[in-house]
Amino acid sequence: MTGHARSRRNALRRSPLVWPLSALVALLLVNVAITPSFFDVRLQNGHLYGSLVDILRNGAPTLLIALGMTLVIATRGIDLSVGAVVAIAGAVACTTITGASDPSSPVTAFAAMGLALGLCLVLGAWNGFLVAVLGIQPIIATLVLMTAGRGVAMLITDGQIVTVNNATFAAVGAGFVVLPLAILISLAVFGLVAVLTRRTALGMLIEAVGVNPTASRLAGVRSRTIVWTVYVFAALCAGVAGLMISADVNAADANNAGLWIELDAILAVVLGGTALSGGRYSLTGTLVGALLIQTLTTTVYTIGVPSEVTLVFKAVVVLAVCLVQAPRARALLRRRVRGAESTDATEVRA
Repeated sequence: MTGHARSRRNALRRSPLVWPLSALVALLLVNVAITPSFFDVRLQNGHLYGSLVDILRNGAPTLLIALGMTLVIATRGIDLSVGAVVAIAGAVACTTITGASDPSSPVTAFAAMGLALGLCLVLGAWNGFLVAVLGIQPIIATLVLMTAGRGVAMLITDGQIVTVNNATFAAVGAGFVVLPLAILISLAVFGLVAVLTRRTALGMLIEAVGVNPTASRLAGVRSRTIVWTVYVFAALCAGVAGLMISADVNAADANNAGLWIELDAILAVVLGGTALSGGRYSLTGTLVGALLIQTLTTTVYTIGVPSEVTLVFKAVVVLAVCLVQAPRARALLRRRVRGAESTDATEVRA
C-alpha cells in the first residue's frame, strides 16, 4: 500500500461520518433481512412509493429542524423551543384556515401559512434577543419558549384538535411532485443552506463566533447579528416543519405535534459530527444523522420492539454510535484489541 493510499485510508477512518453511515447501512440491512422488499421503489400515477421514500418523507421535518439546530449549535448555542414552535405553526395555520370565510381556498391556505411563518420569525427573534442582546444562557432562554410555547398553541386551538379540509395546505405534507413535496422542500432548504454557508463567508463567520465569540467580535465580526440570525432561521425551519406535520394529517394537535422533536434534532446534529462546544459543523453529517434517526424509528417497528421499550432501544443504539465516535472510546478499543493480539502471539511463540 502506497503512502498516499495509506493516508487516505487513515483520513477516512478519522472522518466523523464513518460510524453514522455504518450504523445507517446496518439498520437498512436489518430491515432488508426482515422485509426483503424493503428497498423496492415503484412508480405509480407519477408518484414514487416505497419504504425508502417513506423514511425520507417522515424524516423531512426532523431534517429541517436539525439544519437550523446545526447552525445554532455551531455558535455555541442550543434551541429547545423548536418543538413548541412546530406546535404553534400548525395551530396558527389550521385555526386561520377554519376561521376563514372560504376554508378550502388556496389563497386562504397561503395566507394561513404566511401568518404562521411570520409568527415563527418573531419567536426566533425573541430567542435571539434573549441570547444575543440580554446574554441569557441559550438553554435557559429557549427553555422559556419551550415551556410557554406549547401552552400558547393550546390557547390558540382552545385545547382541541383542529381539523381542516384544504387541498393546498394538505399538499405541503402529503403532496407529490414525483417525490413527496415534503422531501423536496427539505432538500431545497438543505441545498440553500449549503450554498450560503459553504460558498460565502457566512459559514466561516458562524464558525468564528462558535470558536471564540470575543475574539470574533474584536476582529470586526458582528457576532450579535450572527447569533440573532441563526435563532431566527432555526425558528423558521421549525415553522415549516410544523406546517408539514399538520398538513400531513390535516389537523393541528397542539399537545402532541412536534413533541420531543428537538431531542431528535439535537441527536441528528451530534451524530453527524457537529460538536456541542461550537465551531466547526457538518451539514452533510446532519443529513446522515437525521436519516439515521428516522431509519432507527422505522427499524423499531419492523423488528417488533414492544412499545414500552421503544425509547430504551433507540437510546441504546444512539449511545452505541456515540461511543464508537468518541476518540477516547476508539483508542481504548484499539488498545484492547492490540493487547489481545500480542497475548495470542506470545502464546503461539511459547
